[in-house]
Amino acid sequence: MKLYSGIDLHSTNNYLAIIDENGKRIFKEKLPNDITVIAERLSSYRDSLEGVVVESTYNWYWLVDGLTAEGYILHLANPAAIQKYSGLKYADDKHDAFWLAEMLRLDILPTGYIYPKELRPLRDLLRKRRHLVALRSSLLISLQNIITRNCGQKMKTNDIKRLRENLVYPLLAGNEDLALAGQVSKDSIDFLTRQIRAIETFIEKRSNSTVRTGNSKPSLASARFWG
Repeated sequence: MKLYSGIDLHSTNNYLAIIDENGKRIFKEKLPNDITVIAERLSSYRDSLEGVVVESTYNWYWLVDGLTAEGYILHLANPAAIQKYSGLKYADDKHDAFWLAEMLRLDILPTGYIYPKELRPLRDLLRKRRHLVALRSSLLISLQNIITRNCGQKMKTNDIKRLRENLVYPLLAGNEDLALAGQVSKDSIDFLTRQIRAIETFIEKRSNSTVRTGNSKPSLASARFWG
């Protein structure tokens, strides 16, 4: 008899559910986020399991990798696409886990891409760069607003980001409060700019190294577009 499993994953625990080919509930249990415990619970059903579904949460790496290493077929559910079925779901962990398994059984499971393990660190680094860029942008806009309100002019973003010459301080130096607000903002922007450049330099070196070795895998140069 074919079996299907769904795991509703949270930060410190998960809910494991298993159904048969007729949709009958075979197993359910709330478990700690311990791959040994989860694999042990699944082991009794290994030979009949068609697949295990894990929702694409922020912390799925360890679970998908661990169960894949144990020989299970993993499916990464796309939570954004699952929303269209939300009317059929109950708002608790048990029913969410069973619904993941049920979608797999019915062959209506919207899946996401299981990103290759060896490339995930680079993707996380690129995400960190994107995060830092967003933080810097918010600081730039805030500082531009201070200058516009108090000086009647809008300073260009590139002029604010200059590392070798501080064009901000002279505009606000006439008032101690504004000067401090401007300097703190400028220092924070400069710090983030250096960190962003450090990441970009590191990625460029990795990219050039990969090109030189003729690696047949997706190049690190294209990774910047992966997000």
